[in-house]
Amino acid sequence: MQSLFNFIVQPKNGRYDNEVSIGDKKLIVNTTMDDHKYVNRIGVVKSIPKIGDTNIKVGDEVIVHHNVFRRFYNMKGEEKNSTSYFKEDLYFCYYDQIFLYKQNGKWKAPFEFCFVKPIENKKHLITVEKERPRVGILKYGNSSLERFKIHEGDLVGFSPNSEYEFVVDNNRLYRMKTNDITIKYEYKGDEVEYNPSWASGCGRTY
Repeated sequence: MQSLFNFIVQPKNGRYDNEVSIGDKKLIVNTTMDDHKYVNRIGVVKSIPKIGDTNIKVGDEVIVHHNVFRRFYNMKGEEKNSTSYFKEDLYFCYYDQIFLYKQNGKWKAPFEFCFVKPIENKKHLITVEKERPRVGILKYGNSSLERFKIHEGDLVGFSPNSEYEFVVDNNRLYRMKTNDITIKYEYKGDEVEYNPSWASGCGRTY
């Protein structure tokens, strides 16, 4: 079973991630399909495309676009699968719908994507902004950035409105594309990563 142009993925632990554990009980925090934040983003690769080069392998965990596993209501109010649905518990996934993949316990960014961790705004006492605008630490880079000598852990600047929020392993990150990274800064030594308390305790990936 192999698609010409698409990955085939299976959601890990179900299509929706809307339960939290409180002691020995489970609480459903969302009962509607409309909120994309509660769609499971983590899948397992079952097949890679026949056409195209990729470092992603069968069995890798991947973080995908929220529409891959999502269900929705059509104009008649009928519940439907997304257009990515293949059969049973399997879904097609385009190259540009995979944002991270995990190999040997480490998340890696494929293709043109990268992830940046915001840093604290040292001037937050005189402004409402708790994080420094358009500056962060590159958490997950890619080969394109490495060719420009921009590596994971570097302090970088990025273009306005390029921040697409994700929570990965209890860390709030911004997903963006390679060409959104505009500059590499030298560390001053006082940079502190900014992670709001709700992200570090949510226990979810989205």
